Amino acid sequence: MFPFHLSFGTCFIFSLLVTQIGAIISGIQPGLTMVVGPPGTGKTDTAVQILNVLYHNCPSQRTLIITHSNQALNDLFEKIMQRDVPARYLLRLGQGEQELATDLDFSRQGRVNSMLVRRLELLSEVERLARSLQLPEDVGYTCETAGYFWLLHVYSRWEQFLATCAENQDRPTFVQDRFPFKEFFTNTPQPVFTGQSFEKDMRAAKGCFRHLERTFQELEECRAFELLKSTVDRSNYLMTKQAKIVAMTCTHAALKRKDFLQLGFKYDNLLMEESAQILEIETFIPMLLQRQEDGYARLKRCILIGDHHQLPPVVKNMAFQKYSHMDQSLFTRFVRLGIPYIELNAQGRARPSIARLYNWRYRDLGDLPYVKEEAIFHGANAGFTYDYQLVDVPDYRDRGETAPSPWFYQNVGEAEYIVSVYMYMRLLGYPANKISILTTYNGQKLLIRDVIARRCLPYDFIGPPAKVATVDKFQGQQNDFILLSLVRTRFVGHLRDVRRLVVAMSRARLGLYVFCRRSLFEQCYELQPTFQLLLQRPDLLALNMTEVTPFTNRGVEDTGPIHLVSGIEEMESIVNYKIYQAQMMSQHYSSYSEQIAPSMGASEQNGLQNLVSGHSSMDDNVSALANGAQEDMQPEGRADDITPMETLANQNGDVPLERRSNEEADTVVPTDDKNPVKLESSSNEAIKMEE
Repeated sequence: MFPFHLSFGTCFIFSLLVTQIGAIISGIQPGLTMVVGPPGTGKTDTAVQILNVLYHNCPSQRTLIITHSNQALNDLFEKIMQRDVPARYLLRLGQGEQELATDLDFSRQGRVNSMLVRRLELLSEVERLARSLQLPEDVGYTCETAGYFWLLHVYSRWEQFLATCAENQDRPTFVQDRFPFKEFFTNTPQPVFTGQSFEKDMRAAKGCFRHLERTFQELEECRAFELLKSTVDRSNYLMTKQAKIVAMTCTHAALKRKDFLQLGFKYDNLLMEESAQILEIETFIPMLLQRQEDGYARLKRCILIGDHHQLPPVVKNMAFQKYSHMDQSLFTRFVRLGIPYIELNAQGRARPSIARLYNWRYRDLGDLPYVKEEAIFHGANAGFTYDYQLVDVPDYRDRGETAPSPWFYQNVGEAEYIVSVYMYMRLLGYPANKISILTTYNGQKLLIRDVIARRCLPYDFIGPPAKVATVDKFQGQQNDFILLSLVRTRFVGHLRDVRRLVVAMSRARLGLYVFCRRSLFEQCYELQPTFQLLLQRPDLLALNMTEVTPFTNRGVEDTGPIHLVSGIEEMESIVNYKIYQAQMMSQHYSSYSEQIAPSMGASEQNGLQNLVSGHSSMDDNVSALANGAQEDMQPEGRADDITPMETLANQNGDVPLERRSNEEADTVVPTDDKNPVKLESSSNEAIKMEE
């Protein structure tokens, strides 16, 4: 069996599942490894452990990481940085490097600059070592002179020291007295040698020498950047020689394949995440980024990780998709051909009740002990009766789904309902970064963003959610609470693909609320296993009106007092009343502080100020209500800022259709035969929301 390096923590190995350990052992063996990872089973963590073990057990080998999207690649790369892999051996290629959540720059230019800075730091340490040995400091002028200094003065002294130690093992203080680099290590927080035991001091001496050895080894790696003068040559050397783990998307690999071949790019291992989302040809290209050596391919391991039960590659040409079956990935083809694979069989993302909405699609998908034992999964969602629910949304002002242009589906009722529920959650104290709004069509995504810009952005204490995206774009991501809009009211549409349903139902950890037309989706045969579970609960949104904070002592199985929301209008009324309450509370504490503050001492004023800020802040990420809240739903003196959509929302007429796309803003779309309405384009804040 391949030897395991457990530097990342032996305790972590024992906390892994048997299937995950099997996937790691298989991944470090030569040949093809296929890992099927259902949602929440730790595909990324398994990939990171494979990379970590390969790096420590095969230090001379280089590994190439390929993913379909920049988001998935950055998630994987950030987890690798948390392991004990030196930053100088990591390289991230492509434009997505700018989105990495790290202070270090892992692009080619960033790594070159880092190596040059590190070279100066190491040379200064060499000069300090020379001073401690009473030698000239010019030995630290370049990496070359430092290499000679290592051979002539450092390593030779260490050999002489070892020879004398063999004859004086009976003297406890011998190492303390005769260690040749003792003065160099005088700046350590605690004394290196105690003089009480020869064996203990000898272990400390060997540790000190290993530190020196690593310093000069790193200087030898910096020597090439000293010899190469141009930035291009330095970056090419970094990519082709020094970096041990290189990460890029499959698109970047296809675009730069010719350059890689010309530079002599080499790698031994290939790890491909999201393999089921990558086209077959895009899977082959990363395997062919290097030339053969003496007629033999250098590639030793190929690890494919994915889930063929989730969304396949996107092929926009219908002829290629239907007749050539190009939407089938190589990963899916291998699974269908019966190639052996390892399937991870326990999820650690969602509540077990939410996981039942999609685990029927998998052979034997269970739950990790974590989701059964952790307190956060046992507590109910404050303000909501259930942890997941289907909410039936009827026609809103005689309108269901609309299509201003082909395939651009919108549903105003669902958009208004979802935004009202989002505002309700924010007013209860839910953090905005824990809530995501998903939908199945781009048209609905743009419509929801417009509604958020109109209703949420005027209030600093509400703001936008973490992300408004389509289900397809959100694959591979997760959040605590998901509000999902299914849009369609006439035909089921592309949600009939069960793989899209699995992705939609598996993004939430703690709460999932689906807004749709019940009469349509409950009749869809393909979706029956999921919707039968959803329809076991009321199809009216069930709230707990007695809870006012994001924390509750109610268990997830305890429904508490149930209030069924009759529809969109009632939900809007609940939200408006809570906004009014928040504003009145803010004004009350502000006026109270103004009246009694002059008669208070400094400490009492500070206490009152803390009390006001404590009552008026919604969470740690938003401003206080007293500083940012509006005076009312539509403040006086701001009539010019009210959009036509806001004006019509207060009338009895139809709600106009939202904009078709960014390019079609300000077009006139009739809401009925008599009243054409000019649509407003999204505000800058809405356009800047994450795609």
